[in-house]
Order: sequence, then C-alpha cells, then structure tokens
Amino acid sequence: MAILKILQYPDEKLHTVAIPVAQVTDKIRALIDDMAETMYAAPGIGLAATQVDVHERVIVIDTSEARDELLVLINPEIIASSGISDFEEGCLSVPGIYGKVQRAELVTVKALNAQGEPFVLDADGLLAVCIQHEMDHLAGKVFVEYWSRLKQARTLARLKKKLRSTM
Repeated sequence: MAILKILQYPDEKLHTVAIPVAQVTDKIRALIDDMAETMYAAPGIGLAATQVDVHERVIVIDTSEARDELLVLINPEIIASSGISDFEEGCLSVPGIYGKVQRAELVTVKALNAQGEPFVLDADGLLAVCIQHEMDHLAGKVFVEYWSRLKQARTLARLKKKLRSTM
C-alpha cells in the first residue's frame, strides 16, 4: 500500500469527470487499498479517486468513530434522495476550509463493492453528506463551488496566501 498525493484546489484535474470502472480487477483493489491508507493518514472520512488523480468512479469512506468500517463504492449512483440538510463540510483537497453546503438528508445509493458485487445502501446524516460530497468529486465538482462567487474568490485568495507562507 502507498499514500497517494491528494490534488489541491484549484487544480484543474479536480474538474475531470471520472469514467465508470469497466471491471473490478486487482488493480482497482490496489487503488482502493492505497486510497484507504491515504484517507486514514490525512486524516479524512472520505476520498474519491479524482482527488488522487485517478479518474475512475471509485470512492472510499469511513465515518465510524473507531475508523474501522471502510465503505467502498465503485460506480456509485444515487437512485433516491429526500429531505434537505445543511452540513458544514471540509475537504482533503481544500485543506483548512469549512463551510455549509445544502444536500439531500437521505440518499439511497447503488454501487459495486471491492469484490465487484452490486449492493444498495440507504444513508442519512454524515454518511449521506459524505457520499454526495465524494460523488461530486467524481463529477468534477468541489464543495466550495456551491458557494457564491465572492465566497469562492475569498477562499481561493486564502488558499493562495496559505500556500505562499509555506514556501
């Protein structure tokens, strides 16, 4: 396993739309292992393949307290959603930036697991938010893009200033 480099906003590669995984192979399972290691090390609760510059529809999530309940979603698709929730979100690709995003409160997602087997999952709360957040990455969207242009510009300026101070 390896810790992968996480792309940082505003890297244009974060806007690449991921393609479906044609077949769950050992290569995909190795990617899942590397993504999980990267997510846990960051530390984060979710990571989409797009964030590590692999543009295939793969997500890893673990919202458990003990950090021992890895959820793998390959080719995820939301098949139902309801309600509205406002959650404060953060992102490994936008470090140190947090803000509210309005999303569905409940989602039903169908996907493949790491063995390539289909499953359906009903999610609410933090897990529902995380699934939607990571699926946005697969569609080439970063959570700050839900905000007003002014707030996005301020966020970008703050990130650039932070980057300059670390050089």
